[in-house]
Amino acid sequence: MVRVYASVSIKVLLNATAAHFGFRPTYRRVWLAKQKAVAHIYGDRDDSYNELPRWVLGIQLTMPGSVAVLRTSPVRLRDQVDGSQAYFHRLFWTFPPCIEAFRHCKLLVSIDGTHLYGKYGGMLLVAIAQDGNANILPVAFALVEGENAESWSFFLSHLRQHVTPQPDLLVISDRHNGIKAALEAPDEGWLPPAAYHAFCIRHVAANFALTFKGKDTRRLLVNAAYVKTKVEFDYWFDILRSEDLAMCEWANRIEYSLWTQHRNEGRRFGHMTTNISECVNSILKGVRNLPVCSLVKATYGKLAELFIQANLKTARCFTVTLYNRDNSKFTVSETTPTGSFSLGSYKVSLGTQTCDCRYFQALHYPCPHALACCAYSQLTWQPYVYQVYHLSSVFSVYRMGFTPPIPEGFWPPYDGPTVIPDPTKRHPSEGRPRSTRIRTTMDEANSNRPKRCGLCRQPGHTRRSCPQGGGARHTGGDE
Repeated sequence: MVRVYASVSIKVLLNATAAHFGFRPTYRRVWLAKQKAVAHIYGDRDDSYNELPRWVLGIQLTMPGSVAVLRTSPVRLRDQVDGSQAYFHRLFWTFPPCIEAFRHCKLLVSIDGTHLYGKYGGMLLVAIAQDGNANILPVAFALVEGENAESWSFFLSHLRQHVTPQPDLLVISDRHNGIKAALEAPDEGWLPPAAYHAFCIRHVAANFALTFKGKDTRRLLVNAAYVKTKVEFDYWFDILRSEDLAMCEWANRIEYSLWTQHRNEGRRFGHMTTNISECVNSILKGVRNLPVCSLVKATYGKLAELFIQANLKTARCFTVTLYNRDNSKFTVSETTPTGSFSLGSYKVSLGTQTCDCRYFQALHYPCPHALACCAYSQLTWQPYVYQVYHLSSVFSVYRMGFTPPIPEGFWPPYDGPTVIPDPTKRHPSEGRPRSTRIRTTMDEANSNRPKRCGLCRQPGHTRRSCPQGGGARHTGGDE
């Protein structure tokens, strides 16, 4: 079971053991058994750190152009530096297909971090892109000690240098102070006009909810962020102001271009959240508790599989019933198919690629009203579609592909110091690990939901009195 799914929970293994062998071991015994299974399949966690330098050499031999930057820190014994050993500190890596693919993706990258499980702590930082066909693509990774300004600066500086040198790039992230400090560093290349920063509206709304309670007010803020026109924004913001003026003052302390869509000049491509990063985090969840070298190697295999299985999606067609033209500027009136109800009137300019509905500017491809103008003028719509959406660009994202990795026995020899894990990063060995996740409204439990047993998931009793868990000994009844 561990070989098939490395992140299988202890509860599942415990229930499987009870069903197969007829006895129920303790939670700790099953946990220890799983650690032995992981070590048997993927190697020892401590020794795995020393495999990283050879993996760096091996991947650069497998795919020339791969970038792997390993940083270590010295081991000190009684104020003396031990030259034969070094603590693992940080690792940044990416592959040539990812670097080539980003050249054909949208000019935005979503960054996020996720915690590592297992014996030693740390964070896995990931940069995610999206192609013109809405396929998500991890383009760079980093293993760091935690989320701070130095670790984010390490990741973002190498990301800018090796993967995303393009100008006018947008970075979407949460409001972590480490990310903010790294992006505002003067020599890293992330300041406007070379690059821009935008906040995930889900995280902004979660911070808003810490000060102002109530789902309705939070929804008003999100609605104001999503709309594409200033008129619509003013409408929702006025409602928010009528609820509580302090809410508007809180929102006004954040620059509008960082959290609203109508002020971002189309750089978001319609992305208001870091959901594409969360999708990749869920995919990598099964490898985050593996030894460190196995985790790094797993990203290579998953990316190779992704490049093979990328599928195309079907486009939709739209029809507009009424339109008028004056030079290159148009007025498009949209009605229902029967013509009995008007859906609005929009001004369209094909020359400046703008429309009153703002979809043309925000998404960088013609909206239904712009397509109607093209049909009326007998113009092709292809010149008005941003290059990233062309099929040639979508195919170019996955054109390069991955080569089979070189077996470990053929990795180049490594003659540097032995890389060992930093003992200060080890998780406490006693007690259940304390969760560091910041709880939001998504974690709120439904008070009307009946409580269920933790073992059999049936209502009416707890796991202490569960019939399937030897609950008869708690009732005092005869066997």
